[in-house]
Amino acid sequence: MPRDWHEAGSPERTALVLVDLQNGFLHPKGGNYYPAASDIVPNLRRLLAHARSRGRLIVHVADRHRAGLADFESAKLPAHCVDGAFDAAFFDGFGPPEPAPANELVIVKRRFSAFFATDLDLTLRENAIERLVVAGVKTNVCVRATIQDGFGLGYTCLLARPATNSNRANLEAAAVEDIDRYMGWSVALADAEAALG
Repeated sequence: MPRDWHEAGSPERTALVLVDLQNGFLHPKGGNYYPAASDIVPNLRRLLAHARSRGRLIVHVADRHRAGLADFESAKLPAHCVDGAFDAAFFDGFGPPEPAPANELVIVKRRFSAFFATDLDLTLRENAIERLVVAGVKTNVCVRATIQDGFGLGYTCLLARPATNSNRANLEAAAVEDIDRYMGWSVALADAEAALG
């Protein structure tokens, strides 16, 4: 890992990875909604608009599960984001537009990390991506897991700090410290935008 994120990758080799921007987490009627999630929506919209204006690769990560939950993460969790259900749909304004441009894609995950058992790594490498700007929910669960796996696969990972949070402040703070200390950088929104060009 480089000493400074500016040393690794260029805007042209940077992708925006948006994690779980779905009704289940961001809509007040969503099964896993928490009020603080609404606080980051404006920053998420700003980051997405910036990446689109620069023509960057944008990965819309969606947590989705088959009916019957044969592929569900854990019996400890409430059922959520079942294919076709309200919770599984992208929250208003997120997800790729229709028709989707070539630089916006959806990665469906069945576990916390967007890399686990998906073709995200292959897709990023095919597009010569070296650096990731990651945002979404929750910081201490799916966002952290995605960054940890991204780091392990050799990507420079930036956590867009004002565009991610959690319903448990103590776990969020610990996750941000772990990411910033060991796996990447926690950066301001302006720095996340600068990384995208």
